[in-house]
Amino acid sequence: MQFVILCQDKPDSLDLRLRVRPEHLDYLHAQGDALMAAGPFLDGEERPIGSMLIVDVASEAEAKALADGDPYAKAGLFAATQIRRWRWGVKPPKA
Repeated sequence: MQFVILCQDKPDSLDLRLRVRPEHLDYLHAQGDALMAAGPFLDGEERPIGSMLIVDVASEAEAKALADGDPYAKAGLFAATQIRRWRWGVKPPKA
């Protein structure tokens, strides 16, 4: 099952995001095939202000565990996190 994980950073948290970023990237790379895509949301000045991950896991509980295990989440970066069931409808990546 595919899920989108939407994360909104707390205000004025860019320093925390940048400090934890190496651990966050290591964590994402360790997810293997479960991670389909990931990247930051940007403000008008191209600064990251949140994250979006698309994951392919067995259940919403597994998606939540993946989100909760992210070093960004553990560091308290996010003001809000949403997990939504999702299906790739148009222009899926080539296998």
